[in-house]
Amino acid sequence: MTAGIVVRPVETKADRKAFIDLAYRLYRDDPNWVPPLRSEFAGMIDPAKNPWFQHAEAQLFLAERDGQAVGRISAHIDRLALAQPVEQGMGPGTGNWGLMEAEDADTAKALIGVAEDWLRLRGMHRVLAPISLSVWEEPGLLVKGHDHPPTVMMGHHDPRYRAWIEDAGYVPAKTLYTYEVDIGKPFPGLVERVVAAAERNARIRIRKVDKSRFAEEAALILSILNDAWSDNWGFVPLTDAEIADVGKKLKPIVFEDLIRVAELDGEPVAFMITLPDLNEAIKPLGGSLLPFGWAKLLWWLRAPKVRTMRVPLMGVVKRLQSSRIASQLAMMMIEYIRRDAVADYGATRGEIGWILDDNQGMRSIAEVIDSRVNKEYLVFDKAI
Repeated sequence: MTAGIVVRPVETKADRKAFIDLAYRLYRDDPNWVPPLRSEFAGMIDPAKNPWFQHAEAQLFLAERDGQAVGRISAHIDRLALAQPVEQGMGPGTGNWGLMEAEDADTAKALIGVAEDWLRLRGMHRVLAPISLSVWEEPGLLVKGHDHPPTVMMGHHDPRYRAWIEDAGYVPAKTLYTYEVDIGKPFPGLVERVVAAAERNARIRIRKVDKSRFAEEAALILSILNDAWSDNWGFVPLTDAEIADVGKKLKPIVFEDLIRVAELDGEPVAFMITLPDLNEAIKPLGGSLLPFGWAKLLWWLRAPKVRTMRVPLMGVVKRLQSSRIASQLAMMMIEYIRRDAVADYGATRGEIGWILDDNQGMRSIAEVIDSRVNKEYLVFDKAI
């Protein structure tokens, strides 16, 4: 191995702890890193707890120098991703690595090499990375926007990583954008006119979700998502087990007035999910709910007051995409949620994304509401 570095598989409970703990050491002086809850991270990498492993396999690796952990990486293969069309980014022979953290360039080089070897031995001939672990979790490497913290469910990475990844032979394949917008003031007049016109259309109904029917509502929204995003680059369908797991995890931060479903002639055809930025609450906890973090978090969840709201997911069924009515539905949901986010939660800032660089429809909507790109993430490609 390079410069006295040994890379070995994670095998024991102590190894898994070292894998999790490493990031807390590497980012301890970074004011914009948000320490994830250790219990949540541990659940994500545990095959017994994460239903993603029902259709995927992964190997975690630790890099050590003189017996100390100096890096980590996951190598993984998603069988559902292998079944996707090649022109949509994934496809046969495409594996991934992710969750990489490294103390220096030599460590990154050693980790990436071992991950590639693991994938190659299992018949993969191409890598898309970083993807951690699923494309629905934290895809891409942060390359712009290191100067402010990420919102809930978004990643933050050492700015040196891009050069290290490119030095290993990777080239950018796709850019993912997040947009920030001032929601404390009304949207431009064009948006107000579109919303007013759509409100006169008796065929349209925008409703809040019903949390008393949470499982049913979650399944409905994610069925629209699987249809709406099915032609997108990098798409991998969510399974029923994953939908149930996502619903369970998000339920504590689901508020009925922040998630809307759009109906056309009584049929649900679009949705928008908005989440209060949980990172504002968990950042001070340092990754642990003990001894009093759990109480602070529960108190916050009762009636959260936040600066930022994040829109992680939004979709319109495929048959309506690029239509005038799709734009109307989107504008109505955005405006209704904006009003409630400001009035009920004290929010002043919104973040939309991630949005693919070639998703002109969503990028146009982001621009119409006077938002601007605040973070960029890159997914890299390499033949192996």
